[in-house]
Amino acid sequence: MAALDLLGRRWALRVIWELQQEPAGFRELRRRADGMSSSVLTDRLRELTEVGIVTTGADGVYHLTELGDALRPSLEPLRVWADRWSAELDAQRGDDG
Repeated sequence: MAALDLLGRRWALRVIWELQQEPAGFRELRRRADGMSSSVLTDRLRELTEVGIVTTGADGVYHLTELGDALRPSLEPLRVWADRWSAELDAQRGDDG
């Protein structure tokens, strides 16, 4: 499946995740996704733009397209799970200390 291959690429979901929160320029995206190299971010933005998930304005700010924004309902269960997982990790750390 082409969609899973694309979304399964390293950092691809993170870029989409960040852009669903708020459009951002290259430097801001890189700051939000600490640990992502500039070359990987460039590659992911190019790939996501080529398939119509991300677009960039004349101001250099990246946005999700209508197609990219349609991923929101699919990402919501992941957000809910991540919040629960984070809370459980925090609780475990509290029990250990």
